[in-house]
Amino acid sequence: MALPIRRPATLFRCLVGLALSCAAVASAQAAEPKPARLGLCAACHGETGMAQIPGAPNLAGQKLDYLREALKQYRDGRRNVPLMRAAIGPMSDADLDQLARWYSAQTPSAPTQGHP
Repeated sequence: MALPIRRPATLFRCLVGLALSCAAVASAQAAEPKPARLGLCAACHGETGMAQIPGAPNLAGQKLDYLREALKQYRDGRRNVPLMRAAIGPMSDADLDQLARWYSAQTPSAPTQGHP
């Protein structure tokens, strides 16, 4: 025989609290940590991948493999863009991977007026 629920509001609050806690933990585990080398990239591409200057592409939500390979090509000179090569410099594959993961995990937003 099931026990009668004497305080449905209390039970409801507990269930909602548990669900929110589980969602917060899952979200925190899925979120990419902010890369240590993000600063110089963010000057042009924005911290969340939305361009800060005209002509800089938005990186938010780009495919991880594309970003990873493009960053390696800039670093190694296979893409001849001196500004990008100087910005990336001698970054390790691990640094480039962290940047690619960060930007691919960001959600694109609508551009503001006057920005790309």
